[in-house]
Amino acid sequence: MRAGRLYIDVGEGLDEERGRCQELLYDFNHTRPSATEERARLLGELLGAFGEGGWIEPPLRMAYGSRVHIGKNFYANFNLTLVDDVEVYIGDRVMIGPNVTVTTTGHPVDPGLRVGGTQFSFPVRIGHDVWIGSNVVLLPGVTIGDGSVIGAGSVVTRDVPERVVAVGNPCRVLRPITERDQHYYHRDRPVDWRPEG
Repeated sequence: MRAGRLYIDVGEGLDEERGRCQELLYDFNHTRPSATEERARLLGELLGAFGEGGWIEPPLRMAYGSRVHIGKNFYANFNLTLVDDVEVYIGDRVMIGPNVTVTTTGHPVDPGLRVGGTQFSFPVRIGHDVWIGSNVVLLPGVTIGDGSVIGAGSVVTRDVPERVVAVGNPCRVLRPITERDQHYYHRDRPVDWRPEG
């Protein structure tokens, strides 16, 4: 799996690791909204790394958990799905909208190669200060550069450079993030408030 070669994951001795993840996810997804400390504890136990100030809205779905590494001050809205057959790396101050899927795994196009569930996996990397809009899908092996925005509904099939707005299916760079974006927060609406720090 980790070498990026074709494989079938049935009977590979991974059931215990997947089972552990599913048990912890069940507990996380069934916590009461007020159980913030319990949620943080479960995420710390579930994930490979989970930085300070992070928050994930349930429900959350993943296969292993231990292969997901998340930086500080992360936020994910509900229905985040991480197909983490290999590593997912997420930087600091990343925001993810509802119903986002990050998948490290795909299947060959040729039906003869898919017999028995053959698949491949490549790590996904999301840089620092990235915003991923609602209903985005990130496919195996992509990297999102620092400071970029992925527009809602996009399907990311290739790497996205730093500090750009990228949208569409397949996702393409729409424009760079410029000084104008420091003065206008949405279309022609001027910035009249700034966060502290």
